[in-house]
Amino acid sequence: MFSPEGPTLRELAVQALSSVERGYDLLAPKFDHTPFRTPDPVLDAVASALEKRGPFESGLDLCCGTGAGVEVLARVCRERVTGVDFSTGMLAVARERVPTEGPRLGWVRGDARALPFAAAFDLVVSFGALGHFLPRELPRLFGQVHSVLRPGGLFAFPVSAPPRPRSAAFWTLLAFDAVMRVRNAVWRPPFVMYYRAFRFGDLWRELERAGFQVELCPLEEFGRRADGSPRVRMIAARRLP
Repeated sequence: MFSPEGPTLRELAVQALSSVERGYDLLAPKFDHTPFRTPDPVLDAVASALEKRGPFESGLDLCCGTGAGVEVLARVCRERVTGVDFSTGMLAVARERVPTEGPRLGWVRGDARALPFAAAFDLVVSFGALGHFLPRELPRLFGQVHSVLRPGGLFAFPVSAPPRPRSAAFWTLLAFDAVMRVRNAVWRPPFVMYYRAFRFGDLWRELERAGFQVELCPLEEFGRRADGSPRVRMIAARRLP
C-alpha cells in the first residue's frame, strides 16, 4: 500500500477521518494501487461464471468505484453498462480509465440505498461494497437492487470463505474492524468500512426476503479448503417475478 503509486500513511489517516464519501474522493487517484480494489483474478473468475449465464442486455455495477466491475459487465452485456457510485472522485477516475468500446457506457452519481433507476437492468454486480453498509441496511439495499432488475434478472457478487479463527488473516481483519468501530464511536462523521459485518447466512436470508432465489457458484479457480468447501463463491441471486 505504501508503494510510490499508493497512498501515504498520512493520506490514509486523513481519508479515514473523513466521511465515507469524502474519504473515497481523496483516495480515488490512488485507489487502484491499494488492497481495497478487488483483485483481477476475482474479477476474471466472476466474469467467466457470468459468461456461462449470459449474455445479458444491460448491466449495473453497484458502488462501481473506479470501474473494475464495469469492465466485467462489458464482457457479458451486449447493449448498455452503467456504473453508480456516490463518490465524485471515484467516478472521475472511472471515466478516465475504463475503455469506451463495447456496449454503451454510462456513469451516475447516486446512493445504493436510493437508486435513481427503474427496473431496467438484467444484471447487477457488486465488488467489495457490502462492508460499507451496516447489517440493518441490508433489507433496504437488497430491496433497491430488486427494484432496478427486470423480472428474472440476476444480482451477482463474490464472497470469500472466512479465515480460520487462529489464522493471521482472521486476527488482522478482526483488528481492522475493531479499530474502525472505536474510530466511529469517538469521531464524526462515521466511516463505515468493515470486513466482518455479515455472516453468510444473513446475506442469504435477506436476499430471499427481498424477493430473490439464491444460488451459490463455487469459483474453482481459487481452490478449496481442507474441509472441501470453496475458498471463494459467487452468490447469484435471481429476481423472482
